[in-house]
Amino acid sequence: MHAWLCTEPTGVEALTWTELPTPVPKAGEVLIEIRAASLNFPDLLIVQNKYQMKPPLPFVPGSEYAGRVAALGDGVTQLRVGQDVACLTGTGGFATHAIARAALCLPLPADFPHADAAAFTMVYATSHHALVDRARLRAGETVLVLGAAGGVGTAAIQIAKAMGARVIAAASSEAKCTLCRSIGADASIHYGKENLREAIGALTDGKGPDVVYDPVGGELTEPAFRSIAWRGRYLVVGFASGPIPSLPLNLALLKGASIVGVFWGEFSRREPQANAAMLGELVQWYAQGRIRPVIDRSMPMAQLPAAYACMGSREVMGKLVMVN
Repeated sequence: MHAWLCTEPTGVEALTWTELPTPVPKAGEVLIEIRAASLNFPDLLIVQNKYQMKPPLPFVPGSEYAGRVAALGDGVTQLRVGQDVACLTGTGGFATHAIARAALCLPLPADFPHADAAAFTMVYATSHHALVDRARLRAGETVLVLGAAGGVGTAAIQIAKAMGARVIAAASSEAKCTLCRSIGADASIHYGKENLREAIGALTDGKGPDVVYDPVGGELTEPAFRSIAWRGRYLVVGFASGPIPSLPLNLALLKGASIVGVFWGEFSRREPQANAAMLGELVQWYAQGRIRPVIDRSMPMAQLPAAYACMGSREVMGKLVMVN
């Protein structure tokens, strides 16, 4: 097998395409022949030693991938050789093969392409957990999605629309705003040239959004929170812009608003049954055509450094997928 090996987490330039022995699955594990793997923001942080999870060296990055079961370890009965699965294991995806715990493999229906499956679990699970579980979003409410053209942003738009909400998509370019409207957003804000607070006020008749979905952080957080509706819920999803913002807590008091943390990975660990039920619902929504991953482009696995460069340029809309 071959894999992009990280021997020192000093950045993308430290990754090398390396030939390794093909591993044999242990009890409870399966060997996956990887067909597609998506590039997520944590995959960038982890090779820079900036992610909360710090795997032992050396490691293969790539948190999310899809492929075909090639071998079973002892005791694995819920999967079979030749079965298509999606996996989210934190590492191992940027390779031709990977070992995964069988419990972390999501069996795929026959009409679920590997590229879609590789771009599915992280963004849709994060957004479903955020909007359904944490925000308790109701039909008819208004959701503001920041960074709306990214992976989790596009997933949040689709899930909010599937729940009957009105969606305002905020993004950094007109092309990104156009994409967001094409996948269901009711309105958009180009915060690269529009005043965010003024645009939110105009689109909500001064009421503000009931829910703010924020994977960006930085300078957008305070104006978005100042615009939130009475009893609004502000979802802290991530900090893609870099800086972790601070908020004057009197704003939460004045709006009767909630600041709600979203950590899907920990939710899946602590509440596995609820997580499994959520993933089952998302697969059903995919089959019904209610959600569909937005894939900016697919690239050969050998071009991973170029894919990282694309992500760093912040020009990607939706997801980047590496294919074998």
